[in-house]
Amino acid sequence: MKFSDIEYKRVNIDELAEELEKLIESFNSAKSFDEADEVFLEFEKRASLSESLLTVARIRNDINTVDEFYEQEVAYYDAKIPELMGSLQKWNLALLKSPFRKDFAEKYNSIMFLNKEIQIKSFSPAIIEEMKQENALSTEYDKLIAGAKVEFEGKIYTLSQMTPFTQSADDERRRAAWKAYDAWFMGQREALDRIYEQMVKLRDTMGKKLGHPNYIQLGYYRMMRNSYTKEDVERFREAVRSYIVPIATEIKKAQAERISANYPMSYSDNALFFRSGNPKPNPSEPEEILKRGREFYHELSDETAKFIDALLDREFLDVLSRENKSSGGYCTYLDEYKSPFIFANFNGTSHDIEVITHEAGHAFASYLGKDIIPSDCRWPTLEACEVHSMSMEFFSWPWAERFFSEDAKKFKYNHLAGSITFIPYGTLVDHFQHSVYEKPEMTPAERNTEWKRLAAIYMPWIRDDEELEFFSEGRFWQKQTHIYSRPFYYIDYCLAQTVALQFWALIQEDKDKAWEKYMAYSKKGGSMGFTELLAQAGLSSPFEPGTLKSVAEKAAEYLKNFDLNQIK
Repeated sequence: MKFSDIEYKRVNIDELAEELEKLIESFNSAKSFDEADEVFLEFEKRASLSESLLTVARIRNDINTVDEFYEQEVAYYDAKIPELMGSLQKWNLALLKSPFRKDFAEKYNSIMFLNKEIQIKSFSPAIIEEMKQENALSTEYDKLIAGAKVEFEGKIYTLSQMTPFTQSADDERRRAAWKAYDAWFMGQREALDRIYEQMVKLRDTMGKKLGHPNYIQLGYYRMMRNSYTKEDVERFREAVRSYIVPIATEIKKAQAERISANYPMSYSDNALFFRSGNPKPNPSEPEEILKRGREFYHELSDETAKFIDALLDREFLDVLSRENKSSGGYCTYLDEYKSPFIFANFNGTSHDIEVITHEAGHAFASYLGKDIIPSDCRWPTLEACEVHSMSMEFFSWPWAERFFSEDAKKFKYNHLAGSITFIPYGTLVDHFQHSVYEKPEMTPAERNTEWKRLAAIYMPWIRDDEELEFFSEGRFWQKQTHIYSRPFYYIDYCLAQTVALQFWALIQEDKDKAWEKYMAYSKKGGSMGFTELLAQAGLSSPFEPGTLKSVAEKAAEYLKNFDLNQIK
């Protein structure tokens, strides 16, 4: 079945809640493990269908945010899903209190119970109304960004379609593109301020209703962090400032010299990595990129060959950038159809190849874990998921010439350099959010000031550009969708990048051994916590002293010796 053939039918949340109550009653009255397990598997079956239909609605709404039918469906779920949480809470409690808990752990895994405990801590009926409002605001933000219409050179573009212009090797054109980009965001600043202000207040209220001083601990629970703490993240941020920022600064100084730009660089100069232009896919046609992606996965391994054929033949992806399509990209999973789905916005830059590697890395991992029970253990926590995707990017290096032709060397240098310089940015996003939720009373202007303060620490290579009013006010964070819709989902990328850089180093030494470790890590799905997954695959945790320093130094040495001759 192709994705377009899936017949959608609204999930009646009230009826689903009633069914769940009956399952809970049957589960609690079970006289044996076999009886309890039968009810448990029935719950899994019902959840599979319901979650798949919900996901179909959200995907189709993301594909066209002005489609009235799916817009109404998403609005319905935004309002009703919080009401279902009470029944799900009862189900979780029933599992935790079950006299057959040990039997479930032996048959499936034990982390399912730790996850249930975290889920219980993340909800109370007292916060249902705030959750509904939060969902509505998140949808409003997504629709605002998706509906962007940027005027440039006499035409109208979406934000994604503007990307090639903001990276143009023509200085005047690139700066003009950034001005147009900035002007659109400036026109939305009041809406962006209002939405985030309301989100922060709602989340702070939810945190306090659940007994916390602010939203932060609740935010960690909602991210399902089951193997590290806020203090671990603070130590990681400190290591980033100590070891990564100095190396990233040298990389950026070399970039400024390479493109003959002043240092610190403006936003527009920071977007250009080589005087002759950034690496571009060649061929650049989406059909050719997907064709070469299929070839890559066929040659990588038997498992990846089967995976990519199933994904592409069934058309479980939508990658073309269009008007009113949600921004960004993601991979999700449709359990009822045993298939991942990739959503993306091709824009003619190296980003298009990263979709084939990054998002397909997520998709491959979900494909490997499709038979893991319970279903919520098929994916690990998000930092662990990002290891799948960011590491897969590096496994594509031997195929760089096929994707980039003469720009292959540019791509490799830029990919590794960007992997280092991204970590300070991602850590900045995390630090900023901790500041915001520690002081929810901050005004919008004070939040912008805090962003500028932290940006000077983590990204000293960027200077404010007075020609870009929106960005020079310290509003760059408002284009980062995670800050609005998925609070605290960003340090995950930095933790994962630390692991991905370990894979990069292994690939340089022994590609086959690196792949064995990757499969050992990925096949476990979410049956273990992040640090346990790393340990069983023979990888170092980002929280271990010296891990970040070690991977950064190896990458820096490689870049220092990289032959940039004949690349302008």
